[in-house]
Amino acid sequence: MHGNVKEIIGELKLIPVVKLDSEEDAAALGGALLRGGLPAVEVTFRTEAAESCIRRMRREYPDMLIGAGTVICVEQAERALEAGAGFLVSPGTSEELLQFAAERQVPIFPGICTPSEIMRALAFGCDVVKFFPAVPYGGVKTIKALAAPFPQVKFMPTGGIQEENLGEFLALPQVIACGGSWMVKDSLIKEKQFDRIEELTRRAMALIKEGAYAGAGH
Repeated sequence: MHGNVKEIIGELKLIPVVKLDSEEDAAALGGALLRGGLPAVEVTFRTEAAESCIRRMRREYPDMLIGAGTVICVEQAERALEAGAGFLVSPGTSEELLQFAAERQVPIFPGICTPSEIMRALAFGCDVVKFFPAVPYGGVKTIKALAAPFPQVKFMPTGGIQEENLGEFLALPQVIACGGSWMVKDSLIKEKQFDRIEELTRRAMALIKEGAYAGAGH
């Protein structure tokens, strides 16, 4: 997908975080997300199929924003980029990965939950971070507290985000978007319920539009 990755994510406000076991599921899922009005996905490196799934989606949906998630080492990052990933997401903050992304000039959203990790990300020019796991680590209250000393940073909370609490996170001006998996749950993919995924995605995007959250104008 063309254009600035951060801008696109900020406009969509929701990134589906998925675990895929086969290319066929990847192709069907991409179609369901697009029909639901959400042309973006984060494919996690939690399965052996992640790389081939990214490659298949990139081929079939060239205008979709496709990222690689749960990237924990440079070797995975290299494979993800080779497969066509447009951005990287890691569960924690690794200087090795941040350095790699800076050298390759690819957007990376490192996982953080402490001020020290934010400072490490900023040292590599990274001003959008993944707040993970968001709900177990205090949710909205913690984001507000972390944002105070780092006004230049935007947060992408992930972990425990659901349809019910999406609005309270997106209402924060410091939140660029949320990562969520409730509409792309493992069980829905395994049971090939792609119509249901489309329906849940469409509902989430409608909520975002209707919400006109206070923090919506990034």
